[in-house]
Amino acid sequence: MQRPPLFESDSFIYCKNRFETYVKSKDLDLWHVITNGDFQPIEQNPETKLDEVIPFEKQSDELKRRLAKDNEAKMVIYNALRRKEYERIFMCNTAKEIWKTLLITHQGNSQVKDNKIDHLVQQYEQFVISEDESIDSAFARFNTIITSLKALYEGYSSKNYVRKFLRTLHPKWRAKVTMIEESKDLTSLSLDELIGNLKVHEMIIKKDSEIVKAKGERRSLALKAKKESSDEECSTSGSEDEEYAMAVRDFKKLFKRRGRFMRQPQNDKNTYQRSRDDKNVKGERLCFRCGDPNHLIGECPKPQRDKNQRAFVGGSWSDSGEEDDEKIKDETCLVA
Repeated sequence: MQRPPLFESDSFIYCKNRFETYVKSKDLDLWHVITNGDFQPIEQNPETKLDEVIPFEKQSDELKRRLAKDNEAKMVIYNALRRKEYERIFMCNTAKEIWKTLLITHQGNSQVKDNKIDHLVQQYEQFVISEDESIDSAFARFNTIITSLKALYEGYSSKNYVRKFLRTLHPKWRAKVTMIEESKDLTSLSLDELIGNLKVHEMIIKKDSEIVKAKGERRSLALKAKKESSDEECSTSGSEDEEYAMAVRDFKKLFKRRGRFMRQPQNDKNTYQRSRDDKNVKGERLCFRCGDPNHLIGECPKPQRDKNQRAFVGGSWSDSGEEDDEKIKDETCLVA
């Protein structure tokens, strides 16, 4: 007989189901011995109507073969256990005792089993599928719960599984759920068929989302390029304005510099001003004797006036003949 699958303590439910399937596929009598116990060489006495043990020498070959099933079942269990697990069941005498010990060790007694069932039922009732979760991921979580319930001999009907999974889908699936409820008979719809239908719709949604996303990216790239172009134009315009401002500043500096170079020297300016002032003063001076602006009194060709002669003072001839020479001298000094 081929060696059965090994037990793993951290995944006992998975190993238990594999082991059960393996034993049943080989011999149903072996599984009967493991779960219900060894066959007993007992038969009813026709006279006393009581069950009596058949002596070995009176046992038929068929009965002996069936009685050997217990040892065969024990060997199958031994081959499926590691050394550490074997030490747990070393003191057990029958295959039934070995199997019961393994169940209590890894699944617990009836109280522990009930607690596990309550915990799994709570997980089943609170099961929710998020918006971004895929159908495969959600079904994997859901299947772990219902498989664990089945392993503990507790579970729901297939119809309940289908309805529960549909109710836990995100609201974005509402249209699809409504269509399934209207077009399918949920009493005959299997969970696998439902999952396949939802996965097809999920692929369509994903494809449409990628198309919309690609359009959004293209639009974003176009807006980005337009913005960069606008920024470049603004930068170019700003550079041109800056260059123009720099040119104006340079021109102003040059203009100021040229104006400073073309300005008349200070000495020449002073000479020009003095000559101009001299002309003005000279043009305003008059001879006190004759009133001629072309010469002064010292150069006057006319003879000196007497005391009764009028003097030209302040641009007019004086009518007073009684003014003395001191007054004339004062006026002359004042004009000068």
